[in-house]
Amino acid sequence: MAALLTAFSTAWAQPDVTAFLERHCLECHDADVKKGGLDLAALPLDVQDQARFQTWQRVFERVQSGEMPPKKKTPPAPEEMRSFLAKLEQPLLAADRADIAAHGRVRGRRLTRAEYEHTLHDLLGIDLPLKELLPEDRASHGFETVSDGQQLSHHQLARYLDVADLALEDAFSRALKGDAPFSRFTTVQDTAKNLRGNYRGPDVRGGRSITWPITLQFFGRMEATRVPAGGWYRITLKDVQAINPGPDGVVWGTLRSGECESNAPMLYMIGLVEATPEPRDLVFQAWIQETHRLELRPNDGENRNAPTGAKGGNVSFKDRNLEKEGYRGIAHRGILMERIHPNGTSADVRRALFDQVDPTQGTPADVDRLVARFARRAFRRPTAAEHLRPYQELARAALAEGTGLPEALRTAYRAMLCSPRFLTLVEPPGPLDDHAIAARLALALWLGLPDATLDSLADQGKLREPTVLAAQVERMLADARAERFIHSFTDQWLKLKEIDFTTPDPRQFRSFDAVLQHSMLQETRAYFAEMLRADLPISHLVESDFAFLNGRLVRHYLGGLVQATAAKDKKRKEKDADKAQEKSALSPILTSIGLTPGQGLQKVTLPPGSHRGGLVTQGAVLKVTADGTTTSPVVRGVFINERILGTHIPPPPPGVPAIEPDIRGATSIRDQLAKHRSNESCASCHRTIDPPGFALESYDPVGAWRTNYGGGRGAKVDPSGQTPDGLAFADLSAWKAIYQQRQTQLARGFAAHFLTYASGAAPRFSDAPTLDTLAAKTTHLRAIIREVICSEIFLKK
Repeated sequence: MAALLTAFSTAWAQPDVTAFLERHCLECHDADVKKGGLDLAALPLDVQDQARFQTWQRVFERVQSGEMPPKKKTPPAPEEMRSFLAKLEQPLLAADRADIAAHGRVRGRRLTRAEYEHTLHDLLGIDLPLKELLPEDRASHGFETVSDGQQLSHHQLARYLDVADLALEDAFSRALKGDAPFSRFTTVQDTAKNLRGNYRGPDVRGGRSITWPITLQFFGRMEATRVPAGGWYRITLKDVQAINPGPDGVVWGTLRSGECESNAPMLYMIGLVEATPEPRDLVFQAWIQETHRLELRPNDGENRNAPTGAKGGNVSFKDRNLEKEGYRGIAHRGILMERIHPNGTSADVRRALFDQVDPTQGTPADVDRLVARFARRAFRRPTAAEHLRPYQELARAALAEGTGLPEALRTAYRAMLCSPRFLTLVEPPGPLDDHAIAARLALALWLGLPDATLDSLADQGKLREPTVLAAQVERMLADARAERFIHSFTDQWLKLKEIDFTTPDPRQFRSFDAVLQHSMLQETRAYFAEMLRADLPISHLVESDFAFLNGRLVRHYLGGLVQATAAKDKKRKEKDADKAQEKSALSPILTSIGLTPGQGLQKVTLPPGSHRGGLVTQGAVLKVTADGTTTSPVVRGVFINERILGTHIPPPPPGVPAIEPDIRGATSIRDQLAKHRSNESCASCHRTIDPPGFALESYDPVGAWRTNYGGGRGAKVDPSGQTPDGLAFADLSAWKAIYQQRQTQLARGFAAHFLTYASGAAPRFSDAPTLDTLAAKTTHLRAIIREVICSEIFLKK
């Protein structure tokens, strides 16, 4: 006790503080016991030391949440706890606010590779994919934008410079030479051309090019669709038609690009093909690499696979009629491919580089003006004369050497794209000025540059006016560029970018396919976009009466309803009759939810008992929280706590082994966790982690509903549990009902995530009161985003 009193400052040596620690903490956290490696008796309240500050912050949070003292101990009286927390909070708040005032919340934030790509697109008017050419960003606190996880090594800087050179080369080439038009129609007969190797092209029959569910790698490739140059293309499949439609009235397939050769097996998704009985044109846009070709094939895991009709790696359709044999296929009558430039024409690029100046007639005065104009955009603010001068001198010197205006400007522009003023956000500690607000806002909602409207408001000093800033948030979220935010934010917040990290075991999940996975991603992004557009209550994260589905998702999600609707005769042997009954069973489901086959992803009303309301039960979320073979309540529980409920889960204590699920399903994960929770050092966290994980055990690793493990043959799933504050729930629906009523908690959790993403730093200890106030003020999604951006936390470094 004496050591404790010595460690504390005079202001801290108060009977109620030290008595609380002695009564409720030191028994487990002194030099002798030191549970969790924490010795409070030897821990001074030196809140200027970052490590000690974080330890005391964790003490505060665990006591505040009721996690400590442990449940088996005598709990402190409410007034005693309030007094202790108030005394501990004061020095922590003071120290944190002083640090923010001196250094800011955000330290040295640079552009992520996605922001770098979009910023160059906005600046130059080009459309080159650049992100994949840069080193992968490392996430911190769940987001790549967080500055304390970012690095800028010599290697990374070199890669950024290489990409800048590529971008400038493309821009100057297009500006000076124009865009060469390209349009080519591949006829039905041409789709079957094969220059070398095994034939794996389509079946040409009756004036149509048809692909069938043949499992050979690269089946459906078409040699005649190779592109002469890398670029964006508009691809029109003419008169696409389903052959032997599936139970949802269509045939699903994928259109992909690639070399389509074994030595270059990577394929790039262009889009989903939803072939209907009535012929129609389908149009896609995609970047296709030079010499890559198209591959079109049915890609539905529930299709019956057709034989190749030939030996080895070849496919033959001689003396065969797969349509009459009942196989599902996708037919079309040719492919039109046209080169496009979605971010702007060559004239737009020319204006971005030269304004109205003739590139062959530039003068030193033109150089100075154009360099200043480019710097204003690239540096996201007016640039002082002393900062402009080196770039202008560089360009004038090149012009004097006779290089011509384009090369002179390229020299200066390249230097600016290497500058920290372009690669990083220059934000001194304290309140942001209007141009820094514009830059931060544009990166948060568009991942790019401020537009003319934001620049003008920043020049007038109006962005700090709450009504003006709120109006700009609304305007920007309504802009098409907000789609960048939707993709980037959901990729990181919900880990959608990790959907390819695991491949479901094909022996267990035979019907899982590329169409289903792509549909899952579309579903979650469309759902979040709808929450944003309609400013829906934040409770829609856990429950709703609508979803965004297509026929393939309906079959996957609502399979139980289909089986209940279909009075199948288990002894039936006729496959065609089974298919007819499957289709008749699905039709009333499609009608009841309002889904029209052939119209892609649609907003539908969910039927009772669908188990699909809200974001947490969507396939993409359920897949990224499983390993492709098994599920774990711990993994899903941590995800839901941290990403949805806003509850931070600390890492497990050293030496605690991970739980290995029984992949046979003979033993439930709940039984294994019961033994794990008997360890006192694990129990306190698992009281928080496990409940949402247990509730989601009703979903398998690919997001399908289940009642038993082991493919329905193993132990029974038990989705019941108890929330950390003691409310029991019998199943997922009951768990959802509890958290639907906790909108303030959900709002605070989402606000913290968006603040982290948008500002580049996780919430600090002293940010808690602002977040609490914000969550109490609004619980609607777009309003939360608006309030975060208008808060003083966002508007300071």
